[in-house]
Amino acid sequence: METEVQSNFTYLGRTFTDLSINASSSAFSDCNSDRSGEFPTASSQSRRLFLSCASENTDELIEQLVSGLESSSIDEQKQAATEIRLLAKNKPENRIKIARAGAIKPLISLIASSDPQLQENGVTAILNLSLCDENKELIAASGAIKPLVRALKIGNSTARENAACALLRLSQVEENKIAIGRSGAIPPLVNLLETGNFRGKKDASTALYSLCSVKENKVRAVQAGVMKPLVELMADFSSNMVDKSAFVVSELISVTEARAALVEEGGIPVLVEIVEVGTQRQKEIAVAILLQLCEDSVAYRTMVAREGAIPPLVALSQSGTSRAKRKAETLIDLLRQPRSGNAAATAVARTSGVSV
Repeated sequence: METEVQSNFTYLGRTFTDLSINASSSAFSDCNSDRSGEFPTASSQSRRLFLSCASENTDELIEQLVSGLESSSIDEQKQAATEIRLLAKNKPENRIKIARAGAIKPLISLIASSDPQLQENGVTAILNLSLCDENKELIAASGAIKPLVRALKIGNSTARENAACALLRLSQVEENKIAIGRSGAIPPLVNLLETGNFRGKKDASTALYSLCSVKENKVRAVQAGVMKPLVELMADFSSNMVDKSAFVVSELISVTEARAALVEEGGIPVLVEIVEVGTQRQKEIAVAILLQLCEDSVAYRTMVAREGAIPPLVALSQSGTSRAKRKAETLIDLLRQPRSGNAAATAVARTSGVSV
């Protein structure tokens, strides 16, 4: 007798039930602290030595660095922001100390700087501080969201990526999601998804997934053109973004605008191909999207059936995971229902009590 094993995929506190997923290959790799490397300057080694030797006097050091952030000298600001960035990156226990020392507001001021290095260090220091749950509400309440959105729009590549990560971290506080969406974050995240390097695409998709649990952000994302890059990434099996982009689509598909955009951007043949040749997890999420697309639309059922979806769905219903089997069987039943215009009209008429 076959034993059915249920597994849960948890992301940002939300669980996808009955997905056979290796925990080491999660669809999303969370945005962690500064991943842009150490500083390749002649003084980088002395900085790291200075920081490692300062552990006994950390509180005093942090106070000095916070004062440096507010210096009239750009060089002093840069030095202080660099050291705070590193302190927050390498020593998690310092994140609360730095915030309590009053660093957050001057760091936010640096994010608005016209100097690219100051902006990058300000963004990344805020990201590193936001890894501490205790700091998230304070960072948002201190006015970080709009400057982070600005950096996401106009910063260098590292500033944009780290701004996306910082906004993701802040969005883990539920009430921040609407504020972030209303501050204009969705269009530049879509742009990063479309034009960024692999890390940028990954960070943008992760942030969009989190933000689009809120309906108004789903609509904003669709209006910003998110479905085009998502479909392109799902179609490119060499992108290493099939899972990530499909999970974002699954978050969006509950709104009518997203379903229409998915079809318009050619998403149906891409999803059918995933059901046919994707990994087990990719097949699961693709069939779930197709089912939601078809549940209330005869037209979409017709399109899915014409793409040749039934044979791979039958195969999935026999060999997929338990969740995929259930979704595939339900979708097959829908696709095999009458789809002609006359049949649809008859069904509507019967519902209305009209003789035909």
